Amino acid sequence: MQSQGQPPREVKNYEFTSSGQDNSTVIQKSRRSHCAFLLAAFADSASGCPPPPGGYPNFTTAAGDNALQALTLGVGNTAIGTFSLFSVSTGGFNTAVGAGALDRNTADSNTATGAAALLFNTTGTENTANGTAALEFNDTGSNNTATGAFALFSNTTGHDNTANGFNALLNNAEASENTADGSNALANNTDGEGNTSVGFNALLGNTTAAQNTGVGSSALAGNSTGTDNTAIGFDALSANTNAQNAAVGSNALASNTSGFDNTALGFRALFANLGARRNNAVGSGALSSHTTGNFNNAISGNALAVRQGDVGFRHLMGRPGRRAQ
Repeated sequence: MQSQGQPPREVKNYEFTSSGQDNSTVIQKSRRSHCAFLLAAFADSASGCPPPPGGYPNFTTAAGDNALQALTLGVGNTAIGTFSLFSVSTGGFNTAVGAGALDRNTADSNTATGAAALLFNTTGTENTANGTAALEFNDTGSNNTATGAFALFSNTTGHDNTANGFNALLNNAEASENTADGSNALANNTDGEGNTSVGFNALLGNTTAAQNTGVGSSALAGNSTGTDNTAIGFDALSANTNAQNAAVGSNALASNTSGFDNTALGFRALFANLGARRNNAVGSGALSSHTTGNFNNAISGNALAVRQGDVGFRHLMGRPGRRAQ
């Protein structure tokens, strides 16, 4: 019995197993057994090469189903994502983040971030792909950089290309030393080399032409086979198909198609020129209505040479409209 004024006594209920042990003893033994099982499982997994996820010998990290599945002697590889760096065995210093990134790679020093980035690369080295399917079909091409979804998507053997932007250098396969910065820049280039395009749709239609420079939205957008052209400005030389033209200024030589060896400097300079050649226009609107005449020179705003071989000056010696003799 409990006396009045005394605190209540703690009542312990014990449950006994059939062996006479209480449950607390059984639980402690169960925990010890579980810990031993985990340690054994970890030891077994550590002997694999390499079971995801986690860090492994030779500075290797793998996380994802079949990531780095074939690795043997490769050093410094990181694979995060299903089938990332699946085929590499002895290659080293590769980084793949995304499902299928660098899936078939066996080479060294490639970086792929994005699903299917550099998916089919085999022996190409020192490539960098950031974006879904960037450099997806690259096989043996090296030293390429692609940033943006589908940038350099079709490249196989081309080297030293740089593409920044959605679909930049999308169809480039074997061509090298191209630079495309902007959505759809050089998107249709297949074999042209040494081209530089900066801006939305810059050099969009270029296929086999080489050594062109287009800076500005739609600069040289329609050029396909013309070479050695330079266009700087919105729509500059946007319809061009021929060679060796230079246009600096918004809409400069914008209508030119087959004309060659023309130089236009200024807003809408030589704007309407179609097939004429060897014309020079300097100034806003200079020779802007000119279409077919050759060997004309116009200097200063809205200057217009009216005869083949003339030199027109809008402002000469302070007297507007005077023509040089």
